[in-house]
Amino acid sequence: MAAPFFSTPFQPYVYQSQQDVVIPFQILGGEAQIVQIMLKPQEKVIAKPGSMCFMSGSIEMENTYVPENEVGMWQWLFGKSITSIAFRNPGPNDGFVGIAAPSLARILPIDLAMFGGELLCQPDAFLCSINDVKVNNTVDQRPRNVITGVEGFLRQKLIGQGLAFIIAGGSVVQKNLEVGEVLSVDVSCIVALTASIEVQIKYNGPMRRAVFGGDNLVTAVLKGPGIVFIQSLPFHRFSQRIARAVTSPNMRENPKFFVQIAIFFFLAYVVIVSSLILTDV
Repeated sequence: MAAPFFSTPFQPYVYQSQQDVVIPFQILGGEAQIVQIMLKPQEKVIAKPGSMCFMSGSIEMENTYVPENEVGMWQWLFGKSITSIAFRNPGPNDGFVGIAAPSLARILPIDLAMFGGELLCQPDAFLCSINDVKVNNTVDQRPRNVITGVEGFLRQKLIGQGLAFIIAGGSVVQKNLEVGEVLSVDVSCIVALTASIEVQIKYNGPMRRAVFGGDNLVTAVLKGPGIVFIQSLPFHRFSQRIARAVTSPNMRENPKFFVQIAIFFFLAYVVIVSSLILTDV
């Protein structure tokens, strides 16, 4: 059994599978965390590409295709990696590997056996796994609404009985919903939830505003029973704040930008009017 994710980060944990396989791991750091996993001889860890931070000299790393980790055709066409990184300990002594979160995120250890063997996650939530974990990157068909401004809704599914590590931004809250209990959550703040939870999409305003993006315009109404993990700072919200902070001062310091935009629209208007006049003639 994996330790709860909200314990002290620097405390070492021990994961014991149903086959009595014992694997110690340790979550380091406060915001941009690292999970250090101890590997006995012939044990391995599967991780997403580019997540390795450090490893002992006895560990071998290889870029491999894992048939269990399904990647949709559209994800592959738009640049999603179809391979995974396998860290294996072929030596006679114990080794370790450090897997880092790709951004300012916390790492949550999830024992899938405790969640009925299935967990629905936000896109790119999966970081690494131990033992029996299958990653399915197809779209969740339950909420049949296309949400603009969010990279999708629960497009990643973890299946199996092993230990998976997922990432979440900011502070993380775990809500245990009782039978019939209802909870409304901003769609982008949902990290993962169990398959037993019913999900309905609610638009807090005109549909056109939700299509063209906005904050807190789309919420998910969750109905228990089940467990949901909620993050306070989704990555897309964090990146938008950085983009605004970078671009806004430049626009204020460059008044010629607005003049250039005005000239562009004026010339476009002249060209359109001229073409209409010449057509009538």
